Amino acid sequence: MYTLYGTDDSGSCMIEIALQRCAVPWHRVEASSWQDGEGSDALARINPLKQIPTLVTPDGQVLTESAAILIHLGLEFPASALLAGNRAQILRGLVYIAANCYSAIGIIDYPQRWLGNVDETVQTQLVTGARRYLHQAWRVCADQFADQLFAPSGEPNALGVMAAAVSRWDQAREALSALAPGFAQSLAEVDADPVVAPVFARHWPDWNVS
Repeated sequence: MYTLYGTDDSGSCMIEIALQRCAVPWHRVEASSWQDGEGSDALARINPLKQIPTLVTPDGQVLTESAAILIHLGLEFPASALLAGNRAQILRGLVYIAANCYSAIGIIDYPQRWLGNVDETVQTQLVTGARRYLHQAWRVCADQFADQLFAPSGEPNALGVMAAAVSRWDQAREALSALAPGFAQSLAEVDADPVVAPVFARHWPDWNVS
């Protein structure tokens, strides 16, 4: 059985969706870097950064980094269609989002990791600049990957799932609605997928694009 360390309103939603698509047994351990408890303590023992999602395979391998986990599952279970489509561009898109969008969210949420104990004004400047970069990165993502979010069968592939999940933070969907409405509509179609929708609803019960 797969063991997924994660919590609601986090990137673990992507892996929950992927595991369902792979049709494998799995369970979630409630854990994160901002929570205390047995799950978070166990997470720290296998991933010192306490990053989520962290996935432990049935044979005991520890997998971290959302893009890497999605790629692994897509290769391990080709029938899941997680990597179905233009695989080169799907892989490129997964790494692009991880490197440019996910990383910027980390700066926005935790500026003190980079700045230490500095004046609050400096932290605000960093957050503002990171959010500006984040929205620009999403506009480029829309330009580059708009046609790569779905498998030929019509279900979202790993890139579609990742894009729909990560774009739910820091006003990215609102920015995309203005800057790239076609891409925003595609993300809404991912949201509505019958496997994706209930997972997103549990992670973000009150979420909407204003």
